[in-house]
Amino acid sequence: MKIAIGSDHRGVEAKRRLVASLQAQGHEVTDVGTHGHESVDYPDMAYEVAQRISQAAAERGILLCGTGIGMCITANKLRGVRAAPCHDSITAEMSRRHNDANVLCLSADLLGEELIDRMVRIFLDTAFEGGRHARRVEKIGKIEEQR
Repeated sequence: MKIAIGSDHRGVEAKRRLVASLQAQGHEVTDVGTHGHESVDYPDMAYEVAQRISQAAAERGILLCGTGIGMCITANKLRGVRAAPCHDSITAEMSRRHNDANVLCLSADLLGEELIDRMVRIFLDTAFEGGRHARRVEKIGKIEEQR
C-alpha cells in the first residue's frame, strides 16, 4: 500500500519508528517530514499528506502531532480527505469500517508505542463496510463539492 506520513516536532520519533515498521512490512512510504526536533507548524505536514491523498498519490495517510487534532483539522480541508483523530483501537477500526477514513491522525504525546502500532495495523487492515455507510460518505463528498 502507498502510505504518506507526516508529523510535527512532537511526533517525529513516533513517525520515524512507524516509517521503518511500515517499510519492513512492504508498504511504500512517503515521509513528508518533519525530520528534526526543532519547532515546526503542523499544518505544513498535514497539507503535504492530505494533498497526496486528495491527488490519489497515496492510498492512506498517517499524521502525528501532540494531540492529532490540529493535523486532523488541516487535513480535512482538502477534497476527498477523510481524516479521523483516533485514540484507541475501536476508533481506528470504526473510522475505516463506517467512515472510509483515509488519514489516521494520532497523538504522539498521549498514546504509547504499542497502542500506536495496533491502531495503525487496524487502520490499514480494516475494510470499508459500504452499504448504508457508503451513502453517508457520498453525502460528505457532495458537501465538499459545494465549497
